[in-house]
Amino acid sequence: MAKKILIDMIKLRAAMVENSSQELPEALYYTSFNSNGLKTIRELATFRFTCRRCEDAPCIGVCPADALEKDKDGIIMRHTNLCVSCKSCVTICPFGTMMTDFFIHHRNRDLFYDLNDEKELEKFIKASPTGTVSLTDEDESPEKNIYRLNDKVLVKEYLYITENK
Repeated sequence: MAKKILIDMIKLRAAMVENSSQELPEALYYTSFNSNGLKTIRELATFRFTCRRCEDAPCIGVCPADALEKDKDGIIMRHTNLCVSCKSCVTICPFGTMMTDFFIHHRNRDLFYDLNDEKELEKFIKASPTGTVSLTDEDESPEKNIYRLNDKVLVKEYLYITENK
């Protein structure tokens, strides 16, 4: 079994609060061409596992660029090539799911790591706050709050689950 990357979103959020003035490394992993623009693993994980999937999502309604939409599973998707970084969605989200740092486009490119490249992966793990990113032989384990994001990435996160979903 190939090792997978485990990103602990719980510890990562704590590290973000603790190091609010410091830019954190971002991971990129694509298995195919993506026409919706560049997205980081953290953004994908936030929308998949943290978003409350509001029935009438106010973030979608307030977006002046129509950059947000729900996919077939109700997961919010941001078209980064349409987003104008107005942050209206951040302001209106009642649960704080939208993060302002998703909209920083002038980031230090040295902080982006391609998880398809073994050397980049090692650098990403070393650059990440201690205990937030690791390699594991584990697989998805909901009882441990570990969920599959894609074939190479697992995410540790507390899921918000409603009774009707």
